[in-house]
Parts: sequence; C-alpha cells; structure tokens
Amino acid sequence: MVGWRGSSGGGPPSGDPVSSSQTIRLGKVQPQAPGHRTVFCSDRDANALAKFKGNSVSTTKYDIFTFLPKGLFEQFRRVANLYFLMISILSCTPISPVSPITNVLPLTLVLLVSLIKEAWEDWKRLQNDAAVNNSTVEVFQDQRWVFTPWKKLQVGDIIKVNQDGFFPADLLFLGSTNPDGVCYIETANLDGETNLKIRKALEKTWDYVTPEKISEFKGEVQCEQPNNSLYTFTGNLIIDKQTLPLSPNQLLLRGCSLRNTEYIVGVVIFTGHETKVMMNSMKIPSKRSTLEKKLDKLILALFTTLFSMCLLGAIGSGVFINRKYYYLRFDNSEKQFDPDSRFVVAILTLFTLITLYSPIIPISLYVSIEMVKFIQCSQFINNDLHMYHAESNTPASARTSNLNEELGQVEYIFSDKTGTLTRNLMEFFKCSIGGEVYGTGVTEVEMGTAQRIGAKVDGQKDSKLPREKGFNFDDPRIMRGAWRNEPNSEACKEFFRCLAICHTVLPEGDESPEKIRYQAASPDESALVTAAKNFGFFFYKRSPTTIYVRESHVEKMGKIQDVAYEILNVLEFNSTRKRQSVVCRYPDGRLVLYCKGADTVIYERLADGDNNLKRATRDHLEQFGAAGLRTLCLAYRNLSPDVYENWNEKYIQAKSALRDREKKLDEIAELIEKELTLIGCTAIEDKLQEGVPDCIETLSRAGIKIWVLTGDKMETAINIAYACKLINNSMKQFIISSETDAIREIEDKGDQVELARFTKEMVKTELQRCYEEAQKFLQSSSGQKLALVIDGKCLMYALDPSLRVLLLNLSLNCSAVVCCRVSPLQKAQVTSLVKKGVNRITLSIGDGANDVSMIQAAHVGVGISGQEGMQAVMASDFSIAQFRFLTDLLLVHGRWSYHRICKVITYFFYKNLTFTLTQFWFTFQTGFSGQRFYDDWFQSLFNVLFTALPVVMLGLFDKDVNGVLSKKYPELYKEGIRNMFFRWRVVATWAFFSIVQSLVFYYFVVTSTKKAVNSDGMTLGLWDVSTMSFTCVIVTVNLRLLMACNTINRWHQISVGGSILAWFIFIFIYSGFILPKEQENIYFVIYDLMSTGYFYVAIILVPIAALFLDFLYLGAQRWFFPYDYQIVQEIHRHEPDSGRIGLLQIGNNGLTPDEARSYAVMQLPGQQSRHTGFAFDSPGYESFFASQAGVYVPQKAWDVARRASMRHRGASNTPRKN
Repeated sequence: MVGWRGSSGGGPPSGDPVSSSQTIRLGKVQPQAPGHRTVFCSDRDANALAKFKGNSVSTTKYDIFTFLPKGLFEQFRRVANLYFLMISILSCTPISPVSPITNVLPLTLVLLVSLIKEAWEDWKRLQNDAAVNNSTVEVFQDQRWVFTPWKKLQVGDIIKVNQDGFFPADLLFLGSTNPDGVCYIETANLDGETNLKIRKALEKTWDYVTPEKISEFKGEVQCEQPNNSLYTFTGNLIIDKQTLPLSPNQLLLRGCSLRNTEYIVGVVIFTGHETKVMMNSMKIPSKRSTLEKKLDKLILALFTTLFSMCLLGAIGSGVFINRKYYYLRFDNSEKQFDPDSRFVVAILTLFTLITLYSPIIPISLYVSIEMVKFIQCSQFINNDLHMYHAESNTPASARTSNLNEELGQVEYIFSDKTGTLTRNLMEFFKCSIGGEVYGTGVTEVEMGTAQRIGAKVDGQKDSKLPREKGFNFDDPRIMRGAWRNEPNSEACKEFFRCLAICHTVLPEGDESPEKIRYQAASPDESALVTAAKNFGFFFYKRSPTTIYVRESHVEKMGKIQDVAYEILNVLEFNSTRKRQSVVCRYPDGRLVLYCKGADTVIYERLADGDNNLKRATRDHLEQFGAAGLRTLCLAYRNLSPDVYENWNEKYIQAKSALRDREKKLDEIAELIEKELTLIGCTAIEDKLQEGVPDCIETLSRAGIKIWVLTGDKMETAINIAYACKLINNSMKQFIISSETDAIREIEDKGDQVELARFTKEMVKTELQRCYEEAQKFLQSSSGQKLALVIDGKCLMYALDPSLRVLLLNLSLNCSAVVCCRVSPLQKAQVTSLVKKGVNRITLSIGDGANDVSMIQAAHVGVGISGQEGMQAVMASDFSIAQFRFLTDLLLVHGRWSYHRICKVITYFFYKNLTFTLTQFWFTFQTGFSGQRFYDDWFQSLFNVLFTALPVVMLGLFDKDVNGVLSKKYPELYKEGIRNMFFRWRVVATWAFFSIVQSLVFYYFVVTSTKKAVNSDGMTLGLWDVSTMSFTCVIVTVNLRLLMACNTINRWHQISVGGSILAWFIFIFIYSGFILPKEQENIYFVIYDLMSTGYFYVAIILVPIAALFLDFLYLGAQRWFFPYDYQIVQEIHRHEPDSGRIGLLQIGNNGLTPDEARSYAVMQLPGQQSRHTGFAFDSPGYESFFASQAGVYVPQKAWDVARRASMRHRGASNTPRKN
C-alpha cells in the first residue's frame, strides 16, 4: 500500500484544537516513476544502458568531505557555541580586557570533543555498512557460480541464495530445491516475526536451478519502477515468447532470510537504495532534546540581558568621559578614552564590556550537561537491574546520551504490536467440540473483567505435566485418549484429524513427538498441529502429495497406527477467503474436505440442520472472543468421487489460467466449500509480554497516551487493545474501516480512480461524524472516554493535507488510538503528525525494521532487544528487552533525568548571573570604563574548578523520591509533561535571587571594607575587596546548591567541600608568587586578608545574609505551594530509602558469574506471567514489513556478568545490590 502522497499541509479542515491554517509536514512518500523498467536476465551489457543503481548501501550521516562542514554546522546549531565563537574572536582584539586564551582554548576543546564523538558514532555505522556491503553471494557468471560481494551485484544478475542466507536485493524468484517451486522465508530482521512465509515461483521457471539449465535461460522482466509499496508488485516475465504475469508471490525482499530450502535461484530486480526496504527507510535524523532547544531560548534571553547591560555601560561610558576629570588623563592617544569621540568610545566600550561580562553564559554548561547525561546512561540506565531481562541475558542500553531528559516529558507513546506488546507466541488454550467446551484455563482478560465486577476467579491449575511450547491446555475429559468416552467421540476424532491434516506445516528433526519441530507459516498453525499431537494425532512426515499421521486410541485404547492421507488439493488462505481447505483421500478411499477459517465465512457455508450445535458453538465463539482468544471454526464435508472429479477438472483449468488466476481459483473453491458439517472451534492465546497490561495502566495514570500502530487486521488489533487494558467496554469506540460493502462493490468494478475518490469522501464524512460525536461526549457530564480505531487504507486518505488536521483533532480527543493494517511509512507519518501538530514529546517503541521509520520520526525511539531482529535496536535511542521496562525507563530514569537536568541548567544560570552581576555593579563605580573587578584567572576558573564538580554531583545523584515511590505514584510524572521545572517563572525566580545575592556580595563587602585595615594598618584595596567578594561568591553558590538538593549524600558533601577547599588552595598558591605585570596585583592578597578579623566575620555573615531570603522562599513554597513530589516526600519522610537502584554489580566471594547473575535476577520485583489473547487472525497473513536494509548477523546479547564490576567488601559472603 502506498502511503500519503505529498509533503505539505494546509487544507481547510475544521478542527478546533489545532488551527485549520496550520501546516503539518510529514515524511514524503516517493511516488512511483512513470512507465516501467525492463531487466534483461543475466545480460549485464544490455542492462548497462539503463544505468541502474548499484547495490551498495550507506546509512552514515557524514562522508570524508561533509564531516567537517556538517559537523561544525551541527555544533553551531547551538546558540551558545555561536556566542562563544563571537566572544573568542572579540577576546583576540585590543579592546578585550581579558586574555584570549581564556575563551579560545575552552571553545576549541569543546568542539574537538564533540566532533570526535560524532566521528566515532559515524565510524561504527560505516563499519556496519561495510560488513553488509562486503557480504558475499553466488552469482551465475561464465556457466558457473562465482562468489561476489553484495555491493558488486547488478540488476539482472542471476544469483543463488543458500539456506539461512539473506537476500541481498529484491529478487524475482525463479526456482528452488523444494518441490512445486516453493520456498520458505523468515522476516525476523524486518518485523521481528519468526513464523515462516511461503513464496512460490512460476511453474515455467521451476527447472532453472542448476548451472546447465540456467545457461539456457534467456528471459526479460518488465516490471514497475522502484517504489516503497511493500504489498504490491506488478510485472511480466517474457520467456520463450510467452508473457507470464508476476505478483508479490514471486518477489523476495531484501532483508528476508531463506529457511527450510537448500537454495533458491533468483534474478536481481531492484538494488541498493531502490529496494523496497530502503525506500521505506528515512535518513538518520539528528535529534536534539526539547529541553536543549528551550535552553537555546534561555541563552538568547541571557544574551539579550548581556547586551542590555553592555549597552547601558556603553551609554554611561559615552556620557561619563569628559576632560573635567583631568586626573584620569584622558587624551586622543587611545580611541576608547578620547573625550572628543564619545560615540566611538561608546561603541568600543560596548565590545569591551561584552568580553568582560561573557561569563554570564558559561561554556562549561554544555560540557557539564554532556558529562551528566553520559554517566546517567552508562552507569545508571545501562546497569539498572530492574530493566535487566534474565531469560535473554539482556540489560537496557542507552544508545545515545542526548535525550535523557526527554524520557521525563513523554506524553504520547506509539507502539508496535507483534513482538513489542506480545511475545508472538501462540498457545492452544481452549476448544469447543460438538457443542461442548473443553479447557480449564482462565485468560487475563477474564481475570481483569472479574476484578472490575468484584468476582473471584480461580486461575488455571498448574498441571504436574510439563507444558510444550504452543500448548497450554488441560482437560482430563479429552486428554490421553479419554475423548473416546465422550458422547461426541466421533466429532472429537474429526476435530483432531482436521487439526492434523488441514495445514501447510513442515516437520523438522526426528520423527518422535519429543524431538520433532514444526515450521509453520504462522504461530497459529504450529499451535494447532502441536495440539493435534498432544491429543494423540501426531503429524510427523509429509511429501508433496501425502501427510503421515500417527494416530493413538482411535480403534481402541492404547493402539497406535501410522496413517497416510493423500493430499489431493490445498485451497490456500488469503485475506479475502479467510479460510483454508484441504481435500484428502483416506487409505480406505474416503474423500473428505477439511476446512478451517473465520466463523463468519464458515457459518455461511454450513449445511442446513443441526441448529442446536450451530447455536451452542456460536455462544462458545463469543465466550472465547470475550476472553481475548483468537478463534477458528473447523468443518468438514464428505465428497463423492463424481462430485470431486467434476470439480477437480475445473480447478486444474483455473490453476493454469494466465489471467486472474487467483480470482478464478477463489471462485472454483466456492463450488466445493459448501454444505459443510460443523465440528467445533479452537481458541488460541497470543501471549502478551509479561507485565504489559500493568505497564500500560501505570503509564496511563502518569498522563501518557498510548497509540498502537500495527500491521494486523482490525479484529486482532481491537482485541490486543482490550487485553492490554488500552480499551475497555466503558469507552465509546469510533471505528473507521475500508472493509465496507460499498467499497467492495467499487473494488469489484476495478475503477481505481473512482475507488480513490469514493474512499476519500467516505473517510472525510466519517472523520467529521466522529469528531462531532466526540465533541458531544466531551461536553456531556458522563465523562466517558473515547477510543479511535482506523485501518491503513482509510489512514492513507486521512493523512491527506486537507484531512490530517481533522484526524489530529479527533485523535487528541481520544484516550486510546489503534491504527491497524498500516505500512512502516504510515507509522512514521502518524508519529510526525502528533509530533509536529501538537508539539508534544513523542516516543516510539518497536522491535522490527518495519518500526525503524517510526522510531526515527519520534522525539525518542526505543527498540525492543533480545529478539531475532536487531534492526529497531540499531535505529533506536534506547533499547530494552521487554515493553514493561518502559515503566522504569520513563517514570524512574526519565523523571529523575528531567529533574536533574532542569536543576543543573537553572543552577548554572543562577551562579553565573550572580558572578557577572557583581562585576556589573562594580562598573558603575569605574566610570563604565571596562575595568575588571576580578582577576582573569578568577573568571576563567570559576566554572572550571570552583563550581564545576558540585553541579555534576547534583545532576547525577539528586533524587526527589526513590524509584519505588516513582512507580507507586505515577502521577508525579505529569510534572515533567507540564514542564513544571523549566518554565520562565522558574528562571525568573532564580534570576531574582541572583540579583539580590549579587547586591549583597558587592555592596556588603565594599561598604564593610571602607574602614577595614590589614595587619600593616593599610586600608584594603581593589584586589583585596574583589578577592573577599569572590570568596563569598564561591562559598555562597556552593551552599546554595546544597539547598537545591532533595537528598544530600557523601558525594555532594565531598564535592562542595572540595570546591571551596580548591579555591583556598589555589589562592594561597596563586598569591604566593610574584607573577607577570598583568597579575602582580594579586600578590600576597589572601595573606593580608586572613590576617584581619574582618575576613572571618565576613565569610560567615555575608553568605548567611545572601541566602536568608532564599531560605524563607523555599520554606514558604514547600509549606503553602508544594509540588506533588514534595507532598509524597512528606507522606514517606519517616521511611528509610529502600528504593535504591539495583545495579548489575556483584560480589566475588565464592560465586560463579552464573550464580551471581542468578542472585541479581532474584532481586528483581516478582512478576507473574500474564495470559490473554486475541480474535482470529489468519495463519497465512502476509506481514512482510521492512523499512531498512541492515544487520544480517543479529548481535547477540552481551554477557552482563562479564562486564559487571567485581567488588569485594570486607568479609561479606553474599552479592550485594549497589
């Protein structure tokens, strides 16, 4: 399906919350080029004329030519870096009162470190690309197979891909070693699904698998131009003067892998960046956190403040300069002090003051923030035991440190379904046979319903027998041959045979129940065949025409016999038929058609009569559906030889048709799939990942809205939403679907233009109707929550520029949104719609390459690791092993990071403004001349040495409430969504106290030193006063940091005490030596000061006076206007802090790494396995998604124990949590 076409917004939608004039730009879908491409098979010279693109791919951000300009552009996107560049240039001019090195060197170091970091990250991408491009594949050249790197493949090459190999490009499937030209592919690297998909070559090309035959192959492929539509492919293969139609069934996409087939042979159709997976990918974005962008605004505000201060000083300088001050010796020798050129004096003074006041914006701010973020990621997030998955030995991983605080402000989560919310693990759970329900299990949906109404439900009792994967069923009435004693034993026998025969499963391994493995087109089919085996009907072998079943207890208890069923016809599943049938012949000649499918299509084809069975089974289907289970109906029909032969002739004719083959086969199937006898139905559970419903409920309480974007069909998507507690029965549901009778009628006519027009009008009408209803519900007093469900076809039109704002406004009114049957690009477009339309922080989470575009489009991308595919992880900003770990990632680490970074920024702002304002007040007493109040080294080391470490400790260890309370009170997270701690009001409060404290520092010290004398009886001079004032500033701002901390640990104490001590050590050494002329005034200053009693009185009283107003404000704020976290602090203030993060650190006394890791896992909070499921989804549903070609050797989870630091503490003999 091709997504929304066009990249600009601006239609006339009628939404209120988002202005209809607002333009929302989404990712552009590349339209298909006109015409078609012609590919000559195995003829490079002929194909060279077309100049097709090569097969080399690149995912890097830079190359050797663009690294420096683009890298510097990325750095100077930061307003502060531009400012520092300007200051560095000014400091190199004669008008600068400070040394150039104090500004140039720090900026150079910051840029160098940042560029090295960017280069390292891109180098890793380059290595990954090289590994992919240099992978080899066998290409047919000179009558033989030659190993060739992927990057040297060309369109038209005939290649051979061996079992377990990956397809290096989009291929036209010619033939395989399997009978009937079939191959099985796995799409785990694309969508995380491990179930196999079936592809079938054209019958005409089946034989072209050996070099001898391939050398005879001279074909020409005429197909569509490269496009990003994953579901469609049209073309023709011209061979031996015959034109054979091609379909997606003959296309093998790059990124898929070959399974259960020795090898396949194919022709390269699309290469490199023209493959469908690459055309669905997006360029790697350069993500900056929203807080960092707001920091740019703060920097601009500071610069405005700086310019205002400098402009005031420049005007004052122009006014002050006058020859009447003859003792200042103004003359014409220096332009800056020429009384006859007041305007020039003002201009030069302006630039002088800019360099003098430049510390108001500290370059160390970005360095400190980067350091804090990096340590938060590498030490806290990566090593958090609560986000460590023991089964896959996978910890959380922060792949970037730029977005930590973004995790604390997420308002919208966009989630994939398969492999993200679910395990993609189907289990046979219940069944109905002959009107009787079997199975004793209770699903999580049933337990949740019971909890809501206050009823008690006993969960499924654990059987002592070990459970097999795919089979979670227990009922003594039909297990171990007991079904023979049931009144409906004949129905049971047909039921089990239908499960064992009606499928396309391939057996692998030994022909024993314990060791055999089933390779199925979907987990559903595997679960059904596994169930048949457990019921005593063991499918153990198949050939192209026969299925072998080992049946137990059929004739009498305990008897086992092998039965061969001849498979005459297989009527395959497709999304229109919604059923699968097999015609088989028993050894005694009996002809039977077995059919399984959706209840709606099976019931339409049942024979008349037996209404009680139909009614009872229908009730059971509703019961299973309410329990969140995926249901299938089973039926059969006995066939007479004459009826079958007549039908088979028509079937063979339809199968050999060149035009509309699929449609004709469907019509022929209708002739025999009728007058069926109902056997019963199955109920399969698709297990949710552990803790998903609780996680979603917790995140909802935190004010986070969750959208599910899935490629599954609508029924399954709705049921997954129910099972996850995303949707419940109390919600008003708006469903916009393209599966309507009116649309089907137009589809049958084949008029694509009319279909597009009609569908768009229908979508517009439905959106307007739903939006109007939503407004009525919201205005009513019922308080009923709303949910929106929309499918991919309707979404394609809803994302049109004229409708997308209406879609957005409707979605924002809903508590839950489910988008089903969506393509990867549509996922990214929906994410961009919310991200750009409402300017809220978005997070996307997925596990497959079909989620890469969505992950890259969101503010924060999270990949699910520990599964088969690593595509999503490699494109993500953070990776976790389970969806439930989002609770810790957002509510704990995200919230803490947001709080900490906000405090770091506002504290930096406060301390530098305080320091600069003391210099500013001094300017009023120097005739606005630009005279320094502080020594150059005082100014240079203020941020680097004397106040650097405490603010880093604040950013690392400050904690308002512990992790346990953060999850117990998820509502605390709303403070981050509302951005409570980085508002202009907060900044203004810090600025107010900064002004007050700077006035205290300057005027208290200056006034109190007017009559102060040193030990020699001399009055204190400028450098004595400035050193005294600077000492008070250092002591006060460090103490103020302690007042800002919610928790004070030894690191805060050491850093604050160490910073104050570092100042005294420095000044003792610095003023103890005679230095060059520029610094000679500092000589012996501190010794003179400390020889007076005034110094000791001032160093105590001045900080107290400066902080007194802060102390009163903080007390009043906490008492009368507390934040939510302060209320929680008061509730739990007498409780010990037991919520420390358990880090992956273990003791080494007598424990092996495995034992230590097991101990660490035992410290995790216990989670019980959750059971739930979903409505019928077809076994053959084609979900081959892709969005990016990538890593073809999945990275294995690293050994956590190996990287854990081993510590020894005293005589402790047990591991400890740190």
